[in-house]
Amino acid sequence: MSGRARLAIFAAVATLASACALLPLVDPVRWMFQAALLVCVQSAVGTAARRVPLARPLTVAAQAVVSLLLITAVFAREQALGGVLPSPQAFQELGLLMRDGADDVGRYAIPAPLTDGIRLLLVGGVLVIGLAVDALAVTYRSAAPAGLPLLALFSVAAGLSDDGHDWLWFLLAAGGYLLLLLAEGRDRLSQWGRLFPGGGPRSPERMASGLAAAGGGDAALAPVRTGRRIGALALGIALAVPAVLPSLNGGLLDRRGNGEKGGGGSTISAVNPLVSLQNSLNQPENREVLSYRTTSDTTQDLYLRIVALDQFDGTAWKPSERRVTDVPETLPRPPGLGSGIRTTEITTSVSAARWYAQSWLPLPYPATKVDIEGRWRFEPEGRTLVGDRGQSTKGARYQVSSLRVQPTADQLAAAPAPPSRLLREYTQVPDSLPPVVRQTADEVTAGARNAYEKAVKLQDWFSYKGGFTYDTQVRAGTGSQAIARFLEQKEGFCVHFSFSMAAMARTLGIPARVAVGFTPGTKKSNGAMSVGIKDAHAWPELYFEGVGWTRFEPTPSRGSQPDYTIEPIPSDDDPEVPAPRPSGAERPSTAAPSPSDSCPPDARKLGDCGAAPPAPSDDDSEGGGGWISRTATIVGFGALACLLIAIPLAPMLWRLRTRTRRLNGSGGRTPEDAADRTLAAWRELVDTAWDYGIVPDDAQTSRRAVDRIAEAGRLDPAATEAAGRVAQAVEQVLYAPLPRPVTGLADDVRRVITGLRASAGRRVRWRALLAPRSAVRLVWAGPQRWSTWADRWGRASRRWTRWSSLPRRTRRQRG
Repeated sequence: MSGRARLAIFAAVATLASACALLPLVDPVRWMFQAALLVCVQSAVGTAARRVPLARPLTVAAQAVVSLLLITAVFAREQALGGVLPSPQAFQELGLLMRDGADDVGRYAIPAPLTDGIRLLLVGGVLVIGLAVDALAVTYRSAAPAGLPLLALFSVAAGLSDDGHDWLWFLLAAGGYLLLLLAEGRDRLSQWGRLFPGGGPRSPERMASGLAAAGGGDAALAPVRTGRRIGALALGIALAVPAVLPSLNGGLLDRRGNGEKGGGGSTISAVNPLVSLQNSLNQPENREVLSYRTTSDTTQDLYLRIVALDQFDGTAWKPSERRVTDVPETLPRPPGLGSGIRTTEITTSVSAARWYAQSWLPLPYPATKVDIEGRWRFEPEGRTLVGDRGQSTKGARYQVSSLRVQPTADQLAAAPAPPSRLLREYTQVPDSLPPVVRQTADEVTAGARNAYEKAVKLQDWFSYKGGFTYDTQVRAGTGSQAIARFLEQKEGFCVHFSFSMAAMARTLGIPARVAVGFTPGTKKSNGAMSVGIKDAHAWPELYFEGVGWTRFEPTPSRGSQPDYTIEPIPSDDDPEVPAPRPSGAERPSTAAPSPSDSCPPDARKLGDCGAAPPAPSDDDSEGGGGWISRTATIVGFGALACLLIAIPLAPMLWRLRTRTRRLNGSGGRTPEDAADRTLAAWRELVDTAWDYGIVPDDAQTSRRAVDRIAEAGRLDPAATEAAGRVAQAVEQVLYAPLPRPVTGLADDVRRVITGLRASAGRRVRWRALLAPRSAVRLVWAGPQRWSTWADRWGRASRRWTRWSSLPRRTRRQRG
């Protein structure tokens, strides 16, 4: 077997090893066998093309064409010509499958079902990465850059997966890459022929591999052993270093949260939960997230709160950056809660599913004490707990003491004005908020005499008076225009209702924010409460002095409206007569409530409650996996697409960066700096000529090289004179005892570049820009840089080995 054929095998192995990181994302995993078969066919085509031999670009093109035929035969056979040749209908079918696959990725939980769309994304993605690795490592004989597409494939998989075996997939991917580098090194070494030793036995295996050396067979194997040691050391460092570094988290209701660690002065921030909420509500299965038991006699108000979104900048509601502290033994008293408000202390024991891993801890509001193990931090303003250094809710068991705050309508109506600081912060609205939002708020609350009455009017308008429809399939949006669009179209889900009510409350001067978490859930047969993924919810919280942050429920058919909003609004005219409430027949029809919706108090009063929803089976108590965040999916596949686009553009980007660095110079004023700028200008002139097809000849003098460039490049007189000045400056630097400083060389080189571009044809100009020939210097420098790094680590490894082999007393003396 030839060296290139062996290298092609290792390239395919490295691709498939990195693709193994995708296995936890989809069930079943039979797609992997299909991808492996297609990658092998793709590799075989490349091997055959190189044996012909075909030109390098033609080899890559042949592999790309065969890959397209394979994809067409597997996924669009019925629309293809002869079952293989792609037709317009076949391309249309592939496009539809890709779109369906992207939708399925955002819809299903991990592990997602193996739909045709997801299978196309997986198999097609592995084939694209395999083509890139084979082209770089085998066709262009540069295995080191082939690690970039392998890293992209592993990163996308690792970013979406959370199965606890990321280290195993990394080990497989890194091992495949190291095998590829080792195979390339042996192939390069074998091209020098066999080296016959001066003495000592030689085994046929060593002679055949070209590893025998003049000093004996063992000496020849020393570089290989050193390379293996370096590889093992690098793998060990790559696995050990992340364990001691702070982790990076992402998501909110998603399987990862976003908390940032710090000491006493640390801060936290979080991402916008809109996409995760909509994703959760649209899951095909209501997997259990939390299970809890409580001492409360009712759970209708026991919302489990994750985080509060208190900043509205016109594009989205999001949490402000806040300082966090250690979790106190007893949490401080809730802000604004007076002593005259009726409260009941309850205790809740919560158990999180093992698949549910995010860094924000769901808590009843307001919590007064939290008993939980692990690294958790307390954010006083929002009264939330956030994980530190990778701490998550995965499998967490904790106990929470909280208050059930039960204000009356009279107490809320009589609430004094809030503090000025809180009023300034929580009534801010962006300038981009359309006037229709404020106008609508004024119209809806017309006649209300206090903040409480305005809040109740807003809640009732959204929940049943305004003709709104609950729909989780509407287009997501959280900005100012999205609120105006929601008020016009009157269709949306909890995010739209809560965001809009909070924004309208702020325009009325009522401090408001949005809470994100879960509704109370449903009762199981064993008496515990089960909170499913579809119980994800958002609701507005409005501040009333003497009561504190108070929950409202504007979303129809979700959760339950608090009792203090159902009581009659107090009236000075006739306080004995309760205000009439609309009957169930007067309310507009809305989407059917989910099984987890509890019966609203006003419906109970009217006798409209039906039978209790059936409790979920205890078999589902642990859940079966997470959901893939649509945001993470878009970012991951977007990053992969950008990487695949950037790889062909890498030569152009490298040349532009190199040209800028050479012509701008270091700015130093010493003779050495001036000499470096002169030589850099010369290298740029020679490389640019090379890009336009004038191959450099190191055997020629600078003057002769300039004459050749001027003649072959058909330079005009001005550009020729500029090139001559650069050549003279180079001669001064190389041969003159005291070189004279020369200025304006960068401008001279630019004149030469302009002259070459003006005399070249359109095809040559595009080739020089997009595929510059001089970019091969980057490939040539790769092995040298790798060798330098390997030598450095080899010396460090040998020093460590010698030092560790010394007796302990000797080490102390030398230390």
